[in-house]
Amino acid sequence: MEINVLIDENFERCLEVDWLRSIAEQVLVAQDVGSNVEMGLVITSQERVQQLNQSYRGKDEPTDVLAFSTIEEIGTDSPPFVTPPDGVSHLGEVIISYPQAVTQAEERQHSIEREITILTIHGVLHLLGYEHDKPELEREMRAREKEILGHIGKGKN
Repeated sequence: MEINVLIDENFERCLEVDWLRSIAEQVLVAQDVGSNVEMGLVITSQERVQQLNQSYRGKDEPTDVLAFSTIEEIGTDSPPFVTPPDGVSHLGEVIISYPQAVTQAEERQHSIEREITILTIHGVLHLLGYEHDKPELEREMRAREKEILGHIGKGKN
Protein backbone atom coordinates (compact mmCIF):
# COMPACT_ATOMS: atom_id res chain seq x y z
CA MET A 1 0.00 0.00 0.00
CA GLU A 2 1.42 3.35 -0.99
CA ILE A 3 -0.04 6.45 0.63
CA ASN A 4 1.66 9.66 -0.38
CA VAL A 5 1.14 12.41 2.18
CA LEU A 6 1.82 16.06 1.48
CA ILE A 7 1.39 18.73 4.13
CA ASP A 8 1.68 22.39 3.13
CA GLU A 9 4.62 23.96 4.95
CA ASN A 10 2.30 26.22 7.00
CA PHE A 11 0.82 23.13 8.66
CA GLU A 12 3.82 20.77 8.84
CA ARG A 13 4.24 21.30 12.57
CA CYS A 14 0.55 20.58 13.23
CA LEU A 15 0.32 17.01 11.95
CA GLU A 16 2.57 13.99 11.54
CA VAL A 17 2.94 12.34 8.14
CA ASP A 18 3.13 8.82 9.63
CA TRP A 19 -0.06 9.37 11.64
CA LEU A 20 -1.95 10.62 8.56
CA ARG A 21 -0.66 7.70 6.49
CA SER A 22 -1.80 5.31 9.22
CA ILE A 23 -5.34 6.73 9.26
CA ALA A 24 -5.70 6.42 5.47
CA GLU A 25 -4.21 2.92 5.54
CA GLN A 26 -6.66 1.82 8.24
CA VAL A 27 -9.59 3.00 6.13
CA LEU A 28 -8.30 1.09 3.11
CA VAL A 29 -7.80 -2.04 5.24
CA ALA A 30 -11.31 -1.66 6.71
CA GLN A 31 -12.63 -1.49 3.14
CA ASP A 32 -10.59 -4.60 2.19
CA VAL A 33 -9.03 -2.99 -0.87
CA GLY A 34 -5.89 -5.12 -0.79
CA SER A 35 -2.30 -3.98 -0.68
CA ASN A 36 -1.74 -3.14 -4.33
CA VAL A 37 -3.16 0.39 -4.14
CA GLU A 38 -1.82 3.93 -4.16
CA MET A 39 -3.42 7.22 -3.12
CA GLY A 40 -2.50 10.74 -2.12
CA LEU A 41 -3.51 12.71 0.97
CA VAL A 42 -2.91 16.47 0.96
CA ILE A 43 -3.32 18.86 3.90
CA THR A 44 -3.51 22.41 2.63
CA SER A 45 -4.95 25.90 3.06
CA GLN A 46 -8.57 26.96 2.87
CA GLU A 47 -7.72 29.16 -0.11
CA ARG A 48 -6.26 26.24 -2.06
CA VAL A 49 -9.23 24.00 -1.32
CA GLN A 50 -11.63 26.76 -2.35
CA GLN A 51 -9.67 27.20 -5.62
CA LEU A 52 -9.94 23.48 -6.34
CA ASN A 53 -13.63 23.49 -5.41
CA GLN A 54 -14.21 26.32 -7.91
CA SER A 55 -12.11 24.78 -10.66
CA TYR A 56 -13.41 21.22 -10.47
CA ARG A 57 -16.87 21.46 -8.93
CA GLY A 58 -17.91 24.96 -10.04
CA LYS A 59 -18.50 25.98 -6.41
CA ASP A 60 -16.70 29.14 -5.33
CA GLU A 61 -16.95 28.39 -1.63
CA PRO A 62 -14.81 26.88 1.09
CA THR A 63 -15.17 23.23 1.96
CA ASP A 64 -13.46 20.79 4.32
CA VAL A 65 -12.48 17.88 2.07
CA LEU A 66 -12.33 17.12 -1.64
CA ALA A 67 -11.72 13.73 -3.21
CA PHE A 68 -10.52 13.23 -6.76
CA SER A 69 -11.10 9.58 -7.57
CA THR A 70 -9.59 7.79 -10.53
CA ILE A 71 -12.06 4.92 -10.17
CA GLU A 72 -14.50 4.82 -13.05
CA GLU A 73 -17.92 6.06 -12.00
CA ILE A 74 -20.71 3.60 -12.71
CA GLY A 75 -23.30 4.89 -15.13
CA THR A 76 -21.15 7.62 -16.69
CA ASP A 77 -20.14 7.93 -20.30
CA SER A 78 -16.57 8.86 -19.39
CA PRO A 79 -13.89 6.58 -20.74
CA PRO A 80 -12.23 4.46 -18.04
CA PHE A 81 -8.73 5.28 -16.85
CA VAL A 82 -6.07 3.12 -18.45
CA THR A 83 -4.83 0.41 -16.10
CA PRO A 84 -1.16 1.06 -15.45
CA PRO A 85 1.35 -1.68 -16.29
CA ASP A 86 2.55 -1.85 -12.68
CA GLY A 87 -0.78 -3.40 -11.64
CA VAL A 88 -1.22 -0.88 -8.84
CA SER A 89 -4.69 0.60 -8.45
CA HIS A 90 -4.26 4.36 -8.33
CA LEU A 91 -7.26 5.51 -6.30
CA GLY A 92 -6.81 9.29 -6.49
CA GLU A 93 -6.27 12.10 -4.00
CA VAL A 94 -7.95 13.40 -0.87
CA ILE A 95 -7.42 17.11 -0.17
CA ILE A 96 -8.22 18.46 3.31
CA SER A 97 -8.40 22.09 4.40
CA TYR A 98 -6.54 22.27 7.70
CA PRO A 99 -8.07 25.63 8.73
CA GLN A 100 -11.59 24.33 8.04
CA ALA A 101 -10.84 21.19 10.05
CA VAL A 102 -9.73 23.37 12.99
CA THR A 103 -12.97 25.38 12.79
CA GLN A 104 -15.10 22.24 12.63
CA ALA A 105 -13.23 20.60 15.52
CA GLU A 106 -13.94 23.67 17.66
CA GLU A 107 -17.63 23.72 16.62
CA ARG A 108 -18.01 20.01 17.35
CA GLN A 109 -15.99 20.24 20.56
CA HIS A 110 -13.51 17.53 19.78
CA SER A 111 -9.82 17.39 18.91
CA ILE A 112 -8.34 18.44 15.59
CA GLU A 113 -6.98 14.88 15.31
CA ARG A 114 -10.50 13.48 15.50
CA GLU A 115 -11.72 15.94 12.86
CA ILE A 116 -8.82 15.13 10.53
CA THR A 117 -9.58 11.42 11.06
CA ILE A 118 -13.25 11.97 10.15
CA LEU A 119 -12.35 13.97 7.05
CA THR A 120 -9.77 11.39 5.96
CA ILE A 121 -12.30 8.57 6.33
CA HIS A 122 -14.85 10.60 4.36
CA GLY A 123 -12.39 11.40 1.58
CA VAL A 124 -11.06 7.85 1.22
CA LEU A 125 -14.61 6.48 1.06
CA HIS A 126 -15.28 8.92 -1.78
CA LEU A 127 -12.19 7.58 -3.58
CA LEU A 128 -13.68 4.11 -3.25
CA GLY A 129 -16.99 5.14 -4.81
CA TYR A 130 -19.14 6.14 -1.85
CA GLU A 131 -21.40 9.13 -2.46
CA HIS A 132 -23.91 11.15 -0.47
CA ASP A 133 -25.90 12.98 -3.12
CA LYS A 134 -29.08 10.98 -2.36
CA PRO A 135 -30.56 10.30 1.10
CA GLU A 136 -30.10 6.51 0.94
CA LEU A 137 -26.49 6.86 -0.25
CA GLU A 138 -25.80 9.43 2.48
CA ARG A 139 -27.16 7.07 5.16
CA GLU A 140 -24.96 4.27 3.85
CA MET A 141 -21.85 6.46 3.71
CA ARG A 142 -22.42 8.00 7.16
CA ALA A 143 -22.97 4.56 8.70
CA ARG A 144 -19.73 3.28 7.18
CA GLU A 145 -17.84 6.39 8.35
CA LYS A 146 -19.13 5.90 11.89
CA GLU A 147 -18.21 2.22 11.87
CA ILE A 148 -14.67 2.88 10.64
CA LEU A 149 -14.22 5.78 13.08
CA GLY A 150 -15.23 3.43 15.89
CA HIS A 151 -12.36 1.13 14.96
CA ILE A 152 -9.62 3.68 14.34
CA GLY A 153 -10.69 6.72 16.32
CA LYS A 154 -10.21 5.29 19.78
CA GLY A 155 -8.45 7.70 22.08
CA LYS A 156 -8.93 10.68 19.77
CA ASN A 157 -11.76 12.79 21.14
